[in-house]
Amino acid sequence: MAALPLLRWGASSLRGNSSPPPSRRLFSALRRPPSAARFEPGSKVMLKGMDYPELEKWVQSQGFRPGQAMMLWKCLYGNNVWAHCHDELAGLNKDFRKMVADHADLKALTVKDILNASDGTRKILFSLEDGSVIETVVIPCARGRTTVCVSSQVGCAMNCQFCFTGRMGLRKHLSTAEIVEQAVFARRLFSDEFGSITNVVFMGMGEPLHNIDNVLKASAIMVDEQGLQFSPRKVTVSTSGLVPQIKRFLHESNCALAVSLNATTDEVRNWIMPINRKYNLSLLLGTLREELHSKKKYIVFFEYVMLAGVNDSVDDAKRLVDLVRGIPCKINLISFNPHSGSQFKPTPDEKIIEFRNILIQDGLVVFVRLSRGDDQMAACGQLGEPGDYQLPLLRVPDKFQYQDLLGSLGDRGVIFAVVKSTLN
Repeated sequence: MAALPLLRWGASSLRGNSSPPPSRRLFSALRRPPSAARFEPGSKVMLKGMDYPELEKWVQSQGFRPGQAMMLWKCLYGNNVWAHCHDELAGLNKDFRKMVADHADLKALTVKDILNASDGTRKILFSLEDGSVIETVVIPCARGRTTVCVSSQVGCAMNCQFCFTGRMGLRKHLSTAEIVEQAVFARRLFSDEFGSITNVVFMGMGEPLHNIDNVLKASAIMVDEQGLQFSPRKVTVSTSGLVPQIKRFLHESNCALAVSLNATTDEVRNWIMPINRKYNLSLLLGTLREELHSKKKYIVFFEYVMLAGVNDSVDDAKRLVDLVRGIPCKINLISFNPHSGSQFKPTPDEKIIEFRNILIQDGLVVFVRLSRGDDQMAACGQLGEPGDYQLPLLRVPDKFQYQDLLGSLGDRGVIFAVVKSTLN
């Protein structure tokens, strides 16, 4: 989900086919741990897959001094070098550079294409070694902040009904190197044009906390003071609500956390976000309330994609106020960005403002996130290419089927509703 500039104000579907239920596939997928990286004897190591202690240990194992590891680290991430080939390893002595060339790879991704949106947003398509394609979005902002939105998986297992990436299902986890290099490429390609790349959001393809080992390691490399030097407050990891992984993330990382909430009742969230069937609103919000009680000066972001007629009522706004009470937070209201096969419609702007006003009247800090890059399918919820195989859409709850019928009937729907009410 590509991150977007923020404006701040203060104080579906078809029934599934005969394949296994998506929730069952989803939860079994969550139980499968990601495979660990393996290096066969004699094979080259991927440098960007290592944190600094690992890199230092590897350099020493090759018979070189620890200080040379720091010089190599700065060639990869610092000093505006962002080396992608051995010829760019400036300042290293001849023998050390030859050893690196013989035993290590510097580059995990290959640029396949760069798409330019009319608003200046750039979408980078990267090819992986196995031929898979991931998408990364670079979003410049007039206020001098430029954000890179990175992917953490090829596809996604969560099957959120409003997300184009979710149609793909999970194809694979990205490695640490494949995640880190998206940020490196963003700086390498666009720093001259946009200035410093200041923010990273893990809101591209995939559920970051489903790939938590590699995401924790990649985010730690991004905030390393001798490396990419992103501020931990400006690296935000998003999740659909994997409760055990949220606990681990809050204990092990100082980066920011964004939770995709998107509904105020379990009935609606069970439909649009199947993960809620495993970790419901009470468990999710109760965990956040408990964990943040001991994590001082830490604020969680709640992401709320506004879907017309589904989660954007006055009652939803009032319930949202009650749900987040006691949790240090900020709310991001996100306009739904349509995509092929979408069964939802965006909430009108005036209704978003009404929803926002209810929240700020109760003292919440609220942002409205503007769509960016939507003419190149680079906006929130538009990344990926499902192809021929797609996860099944989930059954629309009866009350929303009735609303859809009224909407399709137009004026006749009003007559139908009156007659139905009279008969009842």
